[in-house]
Amino acid sequence: MLRYAVTDGISPQQRLLERARRWAAEGLDYVQLREQGRNPAEAVGLAKAMLHIFREYGSRTRLLVNARADVAVAAGADGVHLTAHPDELTPAQVRSLFALAGWPRPLLSISCHTLAEVEHACSAAVDLVLFGPVFEKRVRGELVSAGAGLESLRKACTAAASTQVLALGGVTAESAEACLQAGAAGVAGIRLFTEPGA
Repeated sequence: MLRYAVTDGISPQQRLLERARRWAAEGLDYVQLREQGRNPAEAVGLAKAMLHIFREYGSRTRLLVNARADVAVAAGADGVHLTAHPDELTPAQVRSLFALAGWPRPLLSISCHTLAEVEHACSAAVDLVLFGPVFEKRVRGELVSAGAGLESLRKACTAAASTQVLALGGVTAESAEACLQAGAAGVAGIRLFTEPGA
């Protein structure tokens, strides 16, 4: 089962680096640096520090930067996470930026919420599709978003064909197995990998 942690965007840097050490020790497959509130210099510094930790541990963990291809290139990250939003960089544009900088072909993940988005992403040859939200999301007891459900996840996995799909949104340790049975290659999330005792 592939495991893909996403940073929460609010934790102090020291807490994030502590998590990076734990994730490296646990052999997580991917970490997405999702820190939109940080300025580019801070984000690059944080990405470099996390990459150093992953290498120090001899970890297989790969670092992807959310939306900021410039930060990913400057830090030497493994790739970029995109959304299906039409105003964002395309996978081809991100690959061109990495090639111009002399970096290897980047890993690309993308968030998708519909089958049409999954099909479009796969036609662009992304490496990973994060499909969700699979389960409903609540914050302090309040419903934030309804889940698409396991059947929608199953259809997304079928539509993705050979592209790996990770279940995102409300996934717990208990529900991860159901996601795998629906065809997902793994699970992604914030709280899933930061709680408890994060």
